[in-house]
Amino acid sequence: MYNTVKTLHSYWAYLVLLILIFATINALIKFIGKKEFHAKDFRVSLFTLIVMHIQLLIGIVLFFVSDYLSLISEMGMGSIMKNSSLRSNIIEHPITMILVVILITIGYSKHKKKLTSTSKFKTITIFYTLSLLLVLAKIPWNMWFS
Repeated sequence: MYNTVKTLHSYWAYLVLLILIFATINALIKFIGKKEFHAKDFRVSLFTLIVMHIQLLIGIVLFFVSDYLSLISEMGMGSIMKNSSLRSNIIEHPITMILVVILITIGYSKHKKKLTSTSKFKTITIFYTLSLLLVLAKIPWNMWFS
């Protein structure tokens, strides 16, 4: 079960990254270009939100089917925090990605309340760019390219 969920989480991450990059660049270009907000733009931001939430759910399942909880109980949080690899996998990556999903959800929700295209794109650009930066910072790059 663990290997299946880990593989799904890993491959879904490629889709998440591509969609997030596309949605961020789309919003940024249209914000700078003062373009009109169309249904396609709404769908892109919504699809990004959905893909991110699915990745979060897969990540939560992965966390609970892994041996992380037994490692925490055996080693204690002090030992986990001293080991950079375990700290990254058990603490930093999950918390950062939860924050990413929160930022995308807030950005998506706030943009729907805006009345002008410029303010819609500005909101999406800000929240999705912050999310993209956090994702890029906490992707386990050494695992992606091995």
